[in-house]
Amino acid sequence: MLEGKTAIVTGASRGIGKAIAQKLASQGAAVVINYNGSEEKAQEAQREIQEKGGTASIYRCNVADYAQCEKFIQDVIQEYGSLDILVNNAGITKDGLLMKMTEEDFDKVIATNLKGAFNTIRFASRQMLKQRSGRIINMSSVSGVAGNAGQANYAASKAGLIGLTKAAARELASRGVTVNAIAPGFIETDMTDVLGVKVKEAAVAQIPLGRFGKPEQVAAAAAFLASEEAGYITGQTLHVDGGMVM
Repeated sequence: MLEGKTAIVTGASRGIGKAIAQKLASQGAAVVINYNGSEEKAQEAQREIQEKGGTASIYRCNVADYAQCEKFIQDVIQEYGSLDILVNNAGITKDGLLMKMTEEDFDKVIATNLKGAFNTIRFASRQMLKQRSGRIINMSSVSGVAGNAGQANYAASKAGLIGLTKAAARELASRGVTVNAIAPGFIETDMTDVLGVKVKEAAVAQIPLGRFGKPEQVAAAAAFLASEEAGYITGQTLHVDGGMVM
């Protein structure tokens, strides 16, 4: 259980991030829901946690902005007195074939998905090193492991997260801070809801378990990596993908 712990989940107003925030809160953590889009959705996520007896606050921050991240982390530490869990979930897609992809679309995805994680880790790790404890969880993707046509920018960002995870794990391990990644496959979210029937059928055909996963299943993996029981696991990538990548 996570009583007395403070957790930040970036991009937590919907989808996988929201499910992770709810799971951590259900185990007793005080959760900070980061968002950069709809405040209404962030408030809804907060309300759902509070209605179940959990503790949650919301904080708007564009994780791609270095200075905003510094203030964000400082404000959370000032309010709660500690920072024990950081889940880097914020991510965007700007899909397109490599030969047609604009520089802007490539840069935006890298800035949010990869540099955003660097920004938050850069400032959160200071507090965790002082505490001599902490859990950092980076949300990668099967696209970052196996690649995916039409997602050169997204795959590069998610592969980069795995490298960042390993480097940070080596740097922070001596102070009791673990850093791991989760690589979800096809999960039932807004992002996959927009896929056409044929695309979904083709995706399911690649999944040995024969179905899409649920956000709650990814959240369960994140909660485990955030727990005391996972204290001897670091630098790893946990695949939650129904067997797509083995």
